Amino acid sequence: MKYGFLGCGNMGGAVALALSKKTTDILLTSHSVTSAQKLAEQLGCSYTESNEAVASSCDVLFLAVKPQMMAGCLQPLTTALQAKRPVIVSMAAGLSLQQLDELTGGGLPIIRIMPNTPVAIGKGMTTYCKNTLVTEQMVEGLLSDLSEAGRFDPIDEKLMDVASAAAGCSPAYAYMFIEAMADGAVTCGLPRAKAIEYAAAALAGAAEMVLQTGKHPGALKDAVCSPGGSTIAGVRALEENGFRGAVMDAIIAAYRRGTELGK
Repeated sequence: MKYGFLGCGNMGGAVALALSKKTTDILLTSHSVTSAQKLAEQLGCSYTESNEAVASSCDVLFLAVKPQMMAGCLQPLTTALQAKRPVIVSMAAGLSLQQLDELTGGGLPIIRIMPNTPVAIGKGMTTYCKNTLVTEQMVEGLLSDLSEAGRFDPIDEKLMDVASAAAGCSPAYAYMFIEAMADGAVTCGLPRAKAIEYAAAALAGAAEMVLQTGKHPGALKDAVCSPGGSTIAGVRALEENGFRGAVMDAIIAAYRRGTELGK
């Protein structure tokens, strides 16, 4: 199975990195030749300056370009795509299966995935949906080769945009939270390197507790909060500063922007 990537920026590069742990039969292209060359060297795979070469030679084609650039990217490639008939795997927010079908000339098997950047280290959370031309064998083959990327979950297409907001965008908010916790600790005298390490490890461990125990996050939070203790004092400070509301607003804003990108 030969894989191709149209675009290999942060998100496309992260998926390509995870894929390269199972196969190096990968062909990269990007509007930035330098970035494609650098990534190809890192992964031990190939690159080309020709989008058409990728479209005409690959069995599975990842679309890793911005939604607003997709039409311009695919329009010159429809003849090559219709001749080769690859499985199309799009990671463009907001673009529906129907829109992608039209942009690729129609009648191709198409899978939409919404990954996040932690796929590069095997800790990603990727949701996906597919059109009726995608067989279970196609899905199984793709997920097998992407098994080093992390978790995958099939979801109804109508929920893809909100899934992207919850999983695809949220690592950015987690990084901000880690940075803010570290800044607070530095303010209180902890060296920055230790502050970042402790905050990141604590957040990673807390997330794993949710996933492994299946307990509600609220119950796990309560288990840390001793009566009259330091943790509940910190929780109160977060609540007084609108922590929950701010996080909810971030997810809603990301969701709304995601739906706009497909229009």
